[in-house]
Parts: sequence; C-alpha cells; structure tokens
Amino acid sequence: MQDHNNDPVWKQAIAGSQMLLVAFGALVLMPLITGLDPNVALFTAGLGTLIFHIVTGGQIPIFLASSFAFIAPVLASKGRFGLEETLGGLMAAGILYIILSGAIRLRGTGFITRLLPPVVIAPVIMTIGLGLAPVAVFMATGKTGDGQTQLVPYNTAIWIAMISLAVTIIMSVWAKGIFRLIPIMFGVLVGYLLSAIMGIVDTTPIQQAEWLAMPNFVAPAFSWGAILFMIPVAIAPAIEHIGDVLAIGNVTRKNYLEKPGLHRTLLGDGLATSAASLLGGPPNTTYSEVTGAVMLTKNFNPKVMWWAAVVAIVLAFVGKFGAALQTIPVPVMGGILCLLFGSIAVVGLNTLIRHQVDLSQSRNLVIVGVTLVFGIGNMALGQLEGIALCAVVAIILNLILPGEREAWGKRIHEHESS
Repeated sequence: MQDHNNDPVWKQAIAGSQMLLVAFGALVLMPLITGLDPNVALFTAGLGTLIFHIVTGGQIPIFLASSFAFIAPVLASKGRFGLEETLGGLMAAGILYIILSGAIRLRGTGFITRLLPPVVIAPVIMTIGLGLAPVAVFMATGKTGDGQTQLVPYNTAIWIAMISLAVTIIMSVWAKGIFRLIPIMFGVLVGYLLSAIMGIVDTTPIQQAEWLAMPNFVAPAFSWGAILFMIPVAIAPAIEHIGDVLAIGNVTRKNYLEKPGLHRTLLGDGLATSAASLLGGPPNTTYSEVTGAVMLTKNFNPKVMWWAAVVAIVLAFVGKFGAALQTIPVPVMGGILCLLFGSIAVVGLNTLIRHQVDLSQSRNLVIVGVTLVFGIGNMALGQLEGIALCAVVAIILNLILPGEREAWGKRIHEHESS
C-alpha cells in the first residue's frame, strides 16, 4: 500500500481540498437551512478541525463540520430565544461533551454504554431525521422551512426539487470513485443551473458582495431556557461521534478508542463545537462522508485534514463565495434534503437492526414508541420539547423500566479490552 505520510506538501494540499469538496455540500447546507452565515460555518469547520487535531495529537484522519442533528433544535430555539441565546445553548452542548470526556477519562466508556444503549439512541436519531421531514417537503414545494411563505411558485419549485433529488440519487448510487462521495454538490449544481434557466436566481447579492470580506461573526448570549433546551439534543451526536471514531478506526485498522482515547476525541469535538458557537457558527461533528473518502483514496495521512481545514478558513473570507451560496434557491435544497433527512432516520433504524434490539420486548417497544411520537410530534413539557424532550424521556424510560437491558453489542467492549 502506498504511504501518503511522506507526500510533498502540494500533494497533501490537493488531497485536503478534495476532502473539503466531499464535506462541502452538507457543511454549507446546514447553515443555509438554519439562517446562519455559510462563511462563518466554513471558518468554524476549519477552526474546529484544527482544534480537534491539536487535542488528539494529529493522529486521526477526520474532518469536523456542521452537524445536521442540530437543525431542528436550532430552528426551534431561534424562533423562541433568538440567535444569540441559541448560540449560548450550543456552547453549553459543547461543554457537555467536555464533561462527558472527563467522565470517560475517569470511568471508561462503560457508563455511557449503560446510560445510552442502542434502544435509547436509535429512536432519537430517527426522530432527528423524521422530525425534519416537513422542512424538506416545505422547501421542495417552494416554501420557507416553516411553511409560512411561498417563495417560489409550486409548479416551478417541484420540478427543480425533484430533478435536484434525482441527480443526487443517481450520483450516490451509480457514480464511480470520488464522484460518488459528492452527490450533494452535483444535486446543488444541476438544481442551481435549472433555477437560473427558470429565472428564479437573484444574483444581485453576489454583485454587491466584496471579494474579500470578514465573515459575519456573532457572539453568543446566555439564558437558562436556551441552555436547558439545547443540552439534551447533544446526546445523540455524542453517540454518533463514537460510531464515527470506530468507523475511521476500521478503515485505518487502528484502535482510536485506545489511542489517543475516546476521552480525547470527545474533548476535541466538544471544544470544536464550543469554539464554533462563540463565533456564530453551527455545532461541529465528525463527518462520515470524509471517512468514506479516506477509505476510497486510501490516504490515511491526518495532515491532509489540516489542509482541508486551512482551505475552508481561507474560503470563509471570500465574500462573493458566501453570497453565491446564499442565492441557492429553496427548492434545490428541499429536493436534496428529502434524501438527507431520510438518511438520518435510516441511520437510527440501522442502529436498531445492527444491534439486534428485540422490539417484541415490552420495555423496548415502549422506549422506541414513546420516543418517536414525542420527538416527531414535537411534544413539549416545560422548557423541553421535540428532540430534547424525547432524548430525556428515552434515557429515563430505559433506567426505570424493568427487564433485560440491551447493550451496544461486542464492538465497544472489544475495543476496550483489546
């Protein structure tokens, strides 16, 4: 196998740009849906990735960027508390990761696997995807994400959305090599061109924007309401993080739970999320698309991710670039989100299947059933609602209901003992 660790700098930089290209679609889509600045998201993805690599000693070829798990909570929290206090809540979510990493350092991963088994995490992840289904459908039919305003006529919107979706599906299923890893990019490009032909792209913001411009950084504000609303949401991405670290370990044939250790990777993720929210960016998470690219290219050199981070930070200061991203019409994003949000739900479903959770057992049926309805139906109790509430309810039900508790199977325990 070719050793990429000794590649010249220019080769590493090109490989890094390629990794950023793979992450790019999802990276900018999340801020565009939630009304955050895509240039800030690029900057905080780059900064967060560099922080992660410093904390973990630059040992893991991983890239961090905008987390889709936080879309629904950010939309709900912005409507209720405003942007600044939402960022404060997201910073608290990052601090929760830091606390979790300290607990893992002291006590090992055992308590996490007991507190958050598959039967708890899977329905929460499914809720994140399915709860967002209306947002995707509203946008695909030319409305704003909340369905209040018709931005593009329905007939025009549905054609653009369905063609964008079809292109994304074709690229993810039939494309070969690196092209298979950037289906979102192709979906956006084709949708954008189609929208331009149909005359619904307004290029005025691009003409008015400067070439070089400071990203629109926003400082957080803090309120208990927003913090209590956001913290429970961080539980599912924390488990997703463990899955991603295991996945990249399987690709590179290294045990990253052992070295640098799960406590370090979780600390890196937490610091990256807190740093992002300090500047007005979306919370960061490890990107499995990039893990796919690492697997495909067999380039296991972590320095490639440093280059991807640097390129992201440089792009953040190109004003016209961010302005162009913000002109992507709603139906283009809506069409692609029909696939993306569905994929999130399938990750949850796959977690149940892979860990052979027995849903004929009453306790498991109750946990999954109540969690799904509370989350998708957006049930509210006090400050908690939707995903945040269903995560808390799932944990409590798992702790109090009698019967045999499901575990995370052998995978994490094998990694612990090896």
